[in-house]
Amino acid sequence: MRIAFLLGLLLPASLLAETAYVTDNLRLGLHRAIDTSDRAFRTLESGQQLEIISRDRNYAQVELPDGTPGYVKVAYLVFDKPAKLIVSETQAELESVRKELSDLKAAFAAPAATIESLQDRLRQKQDELDASDANLQKAVSENDSYRRRYEQARFSLPVSWVAIAMGVCLLAGFLASLWWTDHRSRKRHGGVRIY
Repeated sequence: MRIAFLLGLLLPASLLAETAYVTDNLRLGLHRAIDTSDRAFRTLESGQQLEIISRDRNYAQVELPDGTPGYVKVAYLVFDKPAKLIVSETQAELESVRKELSDLKAAFAAPAATIESLQDRLRQKQDELDASDANLQKAVSENDSYRRRYEQARFSLPVSWVAIAMGVCLLAGFLASLWWTDHRSRKRHGGVRIY
């Protein structure tokens, strides 16, 4: 019967159990008395930095960064930074890095747009250069074709030019022979034309 009663008492306690954590927010009193028997004149938060002037097994004489002296219990002092301080420093550093990243993104936004614009212009110029190269190759090919045709027809003349030149030469020869005949005839006959 006792066992049933005890089980009856324990059962509701286990049903009502909640998970809880011990706080890491420690408040430590700073005292004027060496044995901390007096009332604390200042409360120190977890993570407060202090300099130990002297200490024994239970108490330490400390000085705060602002120069305030006092005594605290040694059991509440640690030489590694507490988790709360590390977390707050890490969060501050993370926030600083996020701000710096945001500033860098803002600072590089304009150059990134300029770079994109320059890359577009470079692509356009490259396309124009490729088109110019194609035109140049075409012009070189045509020039080579014309040069070969010129070398083949270098000493040849069109038939119409040859016919005109022959006609002019025949006419000039005919006129020159008339003049020569007239000149020789006059010289033989004392300047008189005889035909």
